[in-house]
Amino acid sequence: MLRLLIASLLSLVIAAPALAQPQKLRVIASFSILGDIVAQVGGEQVEVTTLVPAMGDAHVFQPTPSHARAVAGADVLVINGLNFEPWLDRLVTASGFKGRHVMAAEGIKPREMGGHGHAHHNHGPGDDDHDDHGVADPHVWHDLQRMQTYIANIAQGLAAADPAHAEAYRTRGAAYAAELKALDTWAAAEIGKLPRAHRKVITQHDAFGYLAARYRIDFMAAQGVTTKAEASAEAVGRLTRQIKREKVQALFFENIANPRLIEQIGREAKVKVGGRLYSDALSPPGGEADSFVKMYRLNITRLIEAMRRDN
Repeated sequence: MLRLLIASLLSLVIAAPALAQPQKLRVIASFSILGDIVAQVGGEQVEVTTLVPAMGDAHVFQPTPSHARAVAGADVLVINGLNFEPWLDRLVTASGFKGRHVMAAEGIKPREMGGHGHAHHNHGPGDDDHDDHGVADPHVWHDLQRMQTYIANIAQGLAAADPAHAEAYRTRGAAYAAELKALDTWAAAEIGKLPRAHRKVITQHDAFGYLAARYRIDFMAAQGVTTKAEASAEAVGRLTRQIKREKVQALFFENIANPRLIEQIGREAKVKVGGRLYSDALSPPGGEADSFVKMYRLNITRLIEAMRRDN
Protein backbone atom coordinates (compact mmCIF):
# COMPACT_ATOMS: atom_id res chain seq x y z
CA MET A 1 0.00 0.00 0.00
CA LEU A 2 2.80 2.37 0.98
CA ARG A 3 4.62 1.52 -2.24
CA LEU A 4 1.51 2.39 -4.30
CA LEU A 5 1.10 5.68 -2.43
CA ILE A 6 4.72 6.65 -3.06
CA ALA A 7 4.38 5.75 -6.75
CA SER A 8 1.24 7.89 -7.02
CA LEU A 9 2.96 10.86 -5.37
CA LEU A 10 5.96 10.51 -7.66
CA SER A 11 3.71 10.46 -10.73
CA LEU A 12 2.03 13.66 -9.56
CA VAL A 13 5.41 15.36 -9.02
CA ILE A 14 6.59 14.33 -12.48
CA ALA A 15 3.35 15.52 -14.10
CA ALA A 16 3.32 18.86 -12.24
CA PRO A 17 5.66 20.76 -14.61
CA ALA A 18 3.57 19.67 -17.59
CA LEU A 19 0.37 20.76 -15.85
CA ALA A 20 1.95 24.10 -15.00
CA GLN A 21 2.74 24.91 -18.63
CA PRO A 22 0.58 27.88 -19.71
CA GLN A 23 -1.82 27.07 -22.51
CA LYS A 24 -1.06 28.88 -25.73
CA LEU A 25 -3.69 30.90 -27.57
CA ARG A 26 -4.94 28.75 -30.45
CA VAL A 27 -5.06 30.89 -33.58
CA ILE A 28 -6.23 29.98 -37.07
CA ALA A 29 -4.95 32.15 -39.95
CA SER A 30 -6.61 31.88 -43.33
CA PHE A 31 -3.41 31.69 -45.46
CA SER A 32 0.33 31.34 -45.07
CA ILE A 33 1.37 35.01 -45.36
CA LEU A 34 -1.12 35.98 -42.68
CA GLY A 35 -0.06 33.00 -40.58
CA ASP A 36 3.53 34.21 -40.49
CA ILE A 37 2.49 37.74 -39.55
CA VAL A 38 0.33 36.40 -36.71
CA ALA A 39 3.27 34.27 -35.51
CA GLN A 40 5.59 37.30 -35.52
CA VAL A 41 3.15 39.34 -33.42
CA GLY A 42 1.98 36.45 -31.23
CA GLY A 43 5.37 34.96 -30.47
CA GLU A 44 5.57 32.18 -27.89
CA GLN A 45 2.11 32.94 -26.54
CA VAL A 46 0.30 31.62 -29.64
CA GLU A 47 -0.02 28.40 -31.58
CA VAL A 48 -0.80 29.25 -35.21
CA THR A 49 -2.45 26.94 -37.73
CA THR A 50 -2.87 28.00 -41.36
CA LEU A 51 -5.80 26.88 -43.51
CA VAL A 52 -4.43 27.52 -47.02
CA PRO A 53 -0.92 26.02 -46.95
CA ALA A 54 2.36 27.36 -48.27
CA MET A 55 2.32 27.59 -52.10
CA GLY A 56 -1.49 27.29 -51.91
CA ASP A 57 -3.95 29.43 -53.86
CA ALA A 58 -6.56 30.96 -51.57
CA HIS A 59 -8.70 32.02 -54.54
CA VAL A 60 -9.58 28.40 -55.36
CA PHE A 61 -9.05 26.70 -51.97
CA GLN A 62 -11.53 23.99 -51.02
CA PRO A 63 -11.77 23.39 -47.24
CA THR A 64 -12.33 19.90 -45.87
CA PRO A 65 -14.03 18.61 -42.71
CA SER A 66 -10.63 18.58 -40.99
CA HIS A 67 -10.38 22.34 -41.59
CA ALA A 68 -13.81 22.81 -40.01
CA ARG A 69 -12.67 20.86 -36.95
CA ALA A 70 -9.52 22.99 -36.69
CA VAL A 71 -11.55 26.21 -36.84
CA ALA A 72 -14.02 24.87 -34.25
CA GLY A 73 -11.20 24.34 -31.74
CA ALA A 74 -9.57 27.75 -32.20
CA ASP A 75 -9.68 30.72 -29.84
CA VAL A 76 -9.05 33.29 -32.59
CA LEU A 77 -9.66 33.29 -36.34
CA VAL A 78 -7.57 35.80 -38.33
CA ILE A 79 -8.66 36.49 -41.90
CA ASN A 80 -7.62 38.91 -44.62
CA GLY A 81 -11.09 40.08 -45.64
CA LEU A 82 -11.97 42.04 -48.80
CA ASN A 83 -13.41 38.82 -50.30
CA PHE A 84 -9.98 37.20 -50.51
CA GLU A 85 -11.38 34.08 -48.84
CA PRO A 86 -14.78 33.55 -50.55
CA TRP A 87 -15.09 30.07 -49.02
CA LEU A 88 -14.58 31.20 -45.44
CA ASP A 89 -18.12 32.11 -44.36
CA ARG A 90 -19.40 28.64 -45.21
CA LEU A 91 -16.47 27.06 -43.36
CA VAL A 92 -17.05 29.13 -40.21
CA THR A 93 -20.77 28.33 -40.25
CA ALA A 94 -20.09 24.61 -40.67
CA SER A 95 -17.52 24.63 -37.87
CA GLY A 96 -19.70 26.35 -35.28
CA PHE A 97 -16.75 28.60 -34.38
CA LYS A 98 -17.43 30.67 -31.25
CA GLY A 99 -14.09 32.43 -30.82
CA ARG A 100 -12.88 35.91 -31.70
CA HIS A 101 -12.79 37.07 -35.32
CA VAL A 102 -9.97 39.38 -36.48
CA MET A 103 -10.07 40.89 -39.96
CA ALA A 104 -6.55 42.08 -40.76
CA ALA A 105 -7.71 44.52 -43.46
CA GLU A 106 -10.31 46.22 -41.27
CA GLY A 107 -10.11 50.00 -41.59
CA ILE A 108 -8.07 49.93 -44.79
CA LYS A 109 -9.39 51.72 -47.85
CA PRO A 110 -8.67 49.20 -50.62
CA ARG A 111 -7.57 50.13 -54.08
CA GLU A 112 -10.10 49.36 -56.78
CA MET A 113 -9.40 47.43 -59.90
CA GLY A 114 -10.91 45.71 -62.91
CA GLY A 115 -12.73 42.50 -62.17
CA HIS A 116 -12.37 40.68 -65.48
CA GLY A 117 -9.59 38.50 -66.82
CA HIS A 118 -7.96 40.97 -69.14
CA ALA A 119 -4.68 42.79 -69.44
CA HIS A 120 -4.81 45.32 -66.65
CA HIS A 121 -2.51 48.20 -65.80
CA ASN A 122 -1.46 49.34 -62.36
CA HIS A 123 0.30 52.66 -62.41
CA GLY A 124 1.80 54.90 -59.79
CA PRO A 125 0.39 56.83 -56.85
CA GLY A 126 -2.90 58.53 -57.55
CA ASP A 127 -4.24 55.62 -59.60
CA ASP A 128 -5.29 53.51 -56.62
CA ASP A 129 -8.99 54.11 -56.56
CA HIS A 130 -10.48 54.82 -59.97
CA ASP A 131 -10.09 51.68 -62.08
CA ASP A 132 -12.92 50.64 -64.31
CA HIS A 133 -15.10 48.14 -62.46
CA GLY A 134 -14.73 48.97 -58.77
CA VAL A 135 -13.64 45.53 -57.48
CA ALA A 136 -11.78 45.80 -54.18
CA ASP A 137 -8.22 44.49 -54.47
CA PRO A 138 -7.59 42.16 -51.50
CA HIS A 139 -3.80 41.80 -51.97
CA VAL A 140 -3.01 44.51 -49.41
CA TRP A 141 0.12 42.82 -48.04
CA HIS A 142 2.13 44.04 -51.05
CA ASP A 143 1.97 47.58 -49.60
CA LEU A 144 4.13 47.73 -46.48
CA GLN A 145 2.65 51.08 -45.48
CA ARG A 146 -0.85 49.65 -45.35
CA MET A 147 0.55 46.62 -43.53
CA GLN A 148 0.99 48.80 -40.45
CA THR A 149 -2.80 48.59 -40.07
CA TYR A 150 -2.72 44.78 -40.45
CA ILE A 151 -0.22 44.51 -37.61
CA ALA A 152 -2.19 46.86 -35.36
CA ASN A 153 -5.41 44.92 -35.98
CA ILE A 154 -3.75 41.58 -35.26
CA ALA A 155 -2.02 42.82 -32.09
CA GLN A 156 -5.29 44.31 -30.86
CA GLY A 157 -7.22 41.11 -31.62
CA LEU A 158 -4.71 38.89 -29.82
CA ALA A 159 -4.62 41.25 -26.85
CA ALA A 160 -8.42 41.20 -26.58
CA ALA A 161 -8.47 37.40 -26.67
CA ASP A 162 -5.58 37.07 -24.20
CA PRO A 163 -5.45 40.16 -21.95
CA ALA A 164 -2.77 38.62 -19.72
CA HIS A 165 -0.24 38.95 -22.56
CA ALA A 166 -1.63 42.12 -24.16
CA GLU A 167 1.53 44.13 -23.59
CA ALA A 168 3.69 41.41 -25.16
CA TYR A 169 1.54 41.39 -28.29
CA ARG A 170 1.70 45.17 -28.60
CA THR A 171 5.47 45.22 -28.04
CA ARG A 172 6.14 42.55 -30.65
CA GLY A 173 3.70 44.23 -33.02
CA ALA A 174 5.53 47.54 -32.73
CA ALA A 175 8.89 45.87 -33.36
CA TYR A 176 7.55 44.02 -36.41
CA ALA A 177 5.95 47.21 -37.74
CA ALA A 178 9.34 48.94 -37.48
CA GLU A 179 10.98 46.06 -39.37
CA LEU A 180 8.47 46.44 -42.21
CA LYS A 181 8.99 50.21 -42.30
CA ALA A 182 12.73 49.65 -42.75
CA LEU A 183 12.05 47.10 -45.49
CA ASP A 184 9.77 49.58 -47.27
CA THR A 185 12.44 52.29 -47.07
CA TRP A 186 15.00 49.92 -48.61
CA ALA A 187 12.64 48.84 -51.40
CA ALA A 188 11.69 52.42 -52.28
CA ALA A 189 15.34 53.48 -52.41
CA GLU A 190 16.43 50.54 -54.60
CA ILE A 191 13.54 50.81 -57.05
CA GLY A 192 13.99 54.58 -57.09
CA LYS A 193 17.40 54.07 -58.73
CA LEU A 194 15.71 52.66 -61.86
CA PRO A 195 14.50 54.98 -64.61
CA ARG A 196 10.72 55.28 -64.59
CA ALA A 197 10.55 53.97 -68.17
CA HIS A 198 12.16 50.69 -67.10
CA ARG A 199 9.57 49.89 -64.42
CA LYS A 200 7.34 47.55 -66.41
CA VAL A 201 6.45 44.03 -65.32
CA ILE A 202 4.24 41.21 -66.62
CA THR A 203 2.70 38.76 -64.13
CA GLN A 204 0.06 36.08 -64.26
CA HIS A 205 -2.84 37.53 -62.27
CA ASP A 206 -3.48 40.99 -60.93
CA ALA A 207 -1.91 40.56 -57.49
CA PHE A 208 0.70 43.33 -57.32
CA GLY A 209 -1.39 46.48 -57.66
CA TYR A 210 -0.49 47.82 -54.22
CA LEU A 211 3.21 47.27 -54.86
CA ALA A 212 2.79 48.94 -58.25
CA ALA A 213 1.20 52.03 -56.75
CA ARG A 214 3.67 52.25 -53.87
CA TYR A 215 6.83 52.10 -56.02
CA ARG A 216 5.56 53.50 -59.33
CA ILE A 217 5.84 50.30 -61.37
CA ASP A 218 3.58 49.40 -64.30
CA PHE A 219 2.30 45.86 -63.77
CA MET A 220 0.35 44.12 -66.50
CA ALA A 221 -1.49 40.81 -66.14
CA ALA A 222 -3.35 38.47 -68.45
CA GLN A 223 -5.75 37.50 -65.67
CA GLY A 224 -7.79 39.65 -63.31
CA VAL A 225 -7.86 39.91 -59.51
CA THR A 226 -8.41 36.17 -59.05
CA THR A 227 -6.72 33.16 -60.58
CA LYS A 228 -10.20 31.77 -61.28
CA ALA A 229 -10.38 34.12 -64.26
CA GLU A 230 -9.28 32.56 -67.53
CA ALA A 231 -7.06 34.67 -69.77
CA SER A 232 -8.67 34.96 -73.19
CA ALA A 233 -6.71 34.53 -76.39
CA GLU A 234 -7.52 38.14 -77.18
CA ALA A 235 -6.08 39.33 -73.86
CA VAL A 236 -2.92 37.26 -74.34
CA GLY A 237 -2.49 38.57 -77.87
CA ARG A 238 -2.98 42.17 -76.78
CA LEU A 239 -0.51 41.76 -73.93
CA THR A 240 2.05 40.11 -76.22
CA ARG A 241 1.86 43.00 -78.68
CA GLN A 242 2.24 45.49 -75.85
CA ILE A 243 5.33 43.69 -74.52
CA LYS A 244 6.96 43.93 -77.93
CA ARG A 245 5.92 47.55 -78.43
CA GLU A 246 7.11 48.73 -75.02
CA LYS A 247 10.14 46.39 -74.89
CA VAL A 248 9.20 44.89 -71.53
CA GLN A 249 11.81 42.45 -70.22
CA ALA A 250 10.46 41.69 -66.72
CA LEU A 251 8.19 38.66 -67.12
CA PHE A 252 7.33 36.45 -64.13
CA PHE A 253 5.20 33.49 -63.15
CA GLU A 254 3.71 33.23 -59.66
CA ASN A 255 4.29 30.58 -57.03
CA ILE A 256 0.56 29.79 -56.73
CA ALA A 257 -0.15 29.28 -60.44
CA ASN A 258 0.84 27.04 -63.33
CA PRO A 259 3.60 28.86 -65.27
CA ARG A 260 2.28 27.66 -68.63
CA LEU A 261 0.48 30.92 -69.48
CA ILE A 262 3.52 33.09 -68.76
CA GLU A 263 5.79 30.71 -70.68
CA GLN A 264 3.43 30.97 -73.67
CA ILE A 265 3.49 34.76 -73.51
CA GLY A 266 7.29 34.71 -73.21
CA ARG A 267 7.64 32.53 -76.30
CA GLU A 268 5.28 34.66 -78.38
CA ALA A 269 6.87 37.93 -77.25
CA LYS A 270 10.42 36.49 -77.41
CA VAL A 271 11.11 37.52 -73.81
CA LYS A 272 12.92 35.38 -71.23
CA VAL A 273 10.86 34.53 -68.16
CA GLY A 274 12.52 36.10 -65.11
CA GLY A 275 11.48 33.38 -62.69
CA ARG A 276 9.06 33.18 -59.79
CA LEU A 277 7.41 35.90 -57.74
CA TYR A 278 5.55 35.09 -54.55
CA SER A 279 2.13 36.67 -54.76
CA ASP A 280 -0.41 35.08 -52.40
CA ALA A 281 1.55 32.47 -50.45
CA LEU A 282 4.89 31.73 -48.83
CA SER A 283 7.26 28.91 -49.74
CA PRO A 284 7.30 25.82 -47.49
CA PRO A 285 9.36 26.01 -44.27
CA GLY A 286 13.06 26.11 -45.08
CA GLY A 287 12.40 27.53 -48.53
CA GLU A 288 13.57 30.79 -50.04
CA ALA A 289 10.43 32.72 -49.02
CA ASP A 290 9.22 31.01 -45.84
CA SER A 291 8.48 34.29 -44.03
CA PHE A 292 6.73 37.44 -45.14
CA VAL A 293 9.88 39.57 -44.80
CA LYS A 294 11.96 37.07 -46.82
CA MET A 295 9.21 36.85 -49.45
CA TYR A 296 8.97 40.61 -49.86
CA ARG A 297 12.72 41.17 -50.05
CA LEU A 298 13.08 38.34 -52.59
CA ASN A 299 10.29 39.73 -54.79
CA ILE A 300 11.81 43.20 -54.80
CA THR A 301 15.29 41.84 -55.56
CA ARG A 302 14.04 39.77 -58.50
CA LEU A 303 11.94 42.62 -59.87
CA ILE A 304 14.91 45.00 -59.78
CA GLU A 305 17.20 42.48 -61.50
CA ALA A 306 14.68 41.95 -64.31
CA MET A 307 13.80 45.62 -64.78
CA ARG A 308 17.48 46.48 -65.06
CA ARG A 309 17.55 44.37 -68.23
CA ASP A 310 14.74 46.43 -69.70
CA ASN A 311 15.40 48.18 -73.02
